[in-house]
Amino acid sequence: QVQLVESGGGLVQAGGSLRLSCVASGRSFGSYAMGWFRQVPGKEREFVAAISWGAANTYYADSAKGRFTISRDNAKNTVYLQMNSLKPEDTAVYYCAAKPGTVWSRLVAGIGGPTAFDYWGQGTQVTVSS
Repeated sequence: QVQLVESGGGLVQAGGSLRLSCVASGRSFGSYAMGWFRQVPGKEREFVAAISWGAANTYYADSAKGRFTISRDNAKNTVYLQMNSLKPEDTAVYYCAAKPGTVWSRLVAGIGGPTAFDYWGQGTQVTVSS
C-alpha cells in the first residue's frame, strides 16, 4: 500500500506561483511513475502532469505546458509541481497519484483512464484570485 500526502496549496493572486509537494510512503518510490491531477466541484478530474520513475520523461496537459513543471526527488520520496503564471481557471483541488511498475508509453497512452494510476492522495486546494 502506498500513501500519498500533498501539501503546498493555498490562495494566490493571478500571475503568482505555488509549489505543490507530495510525499509518498514506502521503499519503492523510485519505481513509481507519478502524476498530478486536479478537480473542480461538479467537473471530472483532469490530468495535469506526469513523470517517469527516473525523471527521464515528463508529460503535460496542454493547459500546463510552459507554466507548470513536474519534478521528483527519489531520495526524499517526493514529487513536486511548480506552478507559475497561475490563472483563476487553475483553481481546483490538486491530487497526487502513483503508478508502480509501469511502462511509460503505456501510461501516457492511458493517462486519462481510470486505471492509469493506482494510488491517490487526499488533495490540496489551490485558489487563484483574479
